[in-house]
Amino acid sequence: MTDTAYIVGAYEHPTRKATGKTIAQLHREVAAGALADAGLSLQDVDGLFAASDAPGLGSLTMAEYLGIRPRFVDNTDTGGSAYVLAVGHAAQAIAAGKCSIALITLAGMPRSKIDLLIETSPFIDPLVPDVPYEQPFGGNLPNYYAMAAKRHMYAFGTTGEQLAWIKVAASHHAQHNPHAMLPQLVSVADVLASPMVADPLHRLDCCVVSDGGGAVIVASAEVAKSLSRPLVRVRGSGEAVKHGNGGYPDLTYTAGLWSGRDAFAQAAVAPSDIKYASIYDSFTITVLMTLEDLGFCAKGEGGRFVADGKLISGVGRLPVNTDGGGLCNNHPANRGGITKVIEAVRQLRGEAHPAVQVRDCGLALAHGTGGSLGTRHGSATVILERV
Repeated sequence: MTDTAYIVGAYEHPTRKATGKTIAQLHREVAAGALADAGLSLQDVDGLFAASDAPGLGSLTMAEYLGIRPRFVDNTDTGGSAYVLAVGHAAQAIAAGKCSIALITLAGMPRSKIDLLIETSPFIDPLVPDVPYEQPFGGNLPNYYAMAAKRHMYAFGTTGEQLAWIKVAASHHAQHNPHAMLPQLVSVADVLASPMVADPLHRLDCCVVSDGGGAVIVASAEVAKSLSRPLVRVRGSGEAVKHGNGGYPDLTYTAGLWSGRDAFAQAAVAPSDIKYASIYDSFTITVLMTLEDLGFCAKGEGGRFVADGKLISGVGRLPVNTDGGGLCNNHPANRGGITKVIEAVRQLRGEAHPAVQVRDCGLALAHGTGGSLGTRHGSATVILERV
């Protein structure tokens, strides 16, 4: 896959509340945006990648709605990591000659839906095998992530102040994003003073909930080199799952331990080579644990790695989520993995806001997490390179 697939188009929907639209419309709008960015049309698309945020039968329904006839489709769903994983799957399909121009879309309206909890909760279907064992205890996403945070604190001495620095860094970046839901600067004290949601996670440790979406176009080397767009190559990818191990979970690590290892091995680079990282940030603890598992610091050192502004572009050793991330900017459809890829592409093209653009950004990483750290989740990692 060294010179097989390139990201040639990327687009993030500017809306954060999509009043008067349908989810299918949002999918079409982000597809149109990414295709326009690439200089391509819908009729050029021969690979379509969707997850359960797509209405109806996923890629089948969307192919009809978009009026296209793809020769390769993929409906793999691993929650918020599905769209990062799809970049790797698209690269594999292109390498196998199954398609040459792949469209990946995400869209949703959780902020607008009155039936938000019913529509988005994966924990209420009695036919799902884990539900009878977990639902009686009142579990929900903040609880599950709080368990992982509490365990990390117990095992490694991580503090709430250290977690708060992740939100602070996100706010420093979001102040330059005109579309960010929370563009105001916050301090460590602000995070710790916000209401407790699930001990030890405060409200400001949690991501925003937004409508909207995004899309990326992955194309073959031949197509990419024929377009007048900066070349962003898919250099490596990895995916993995982690679950409760039959009631014996270890909450101190994520599946990023394995997805990152595979992505770095395929790309033949090391964490120290990465200039910018887009890290899934459903909660502050998600970022901290993922950075450890991807090898940016040793296990248990995440608290010190993120503290004192070390994730702020132009200040710290590793700029993270320079669009403000899910913590401040956008978390569409409650599964914001595609936004991680989009901001990594911006950085590699030199198209991020000048105040947060990483100098000489030639190698970037995007990572998605889907599910919950406290129960079961999927991780996906891609390493992208400016050519």
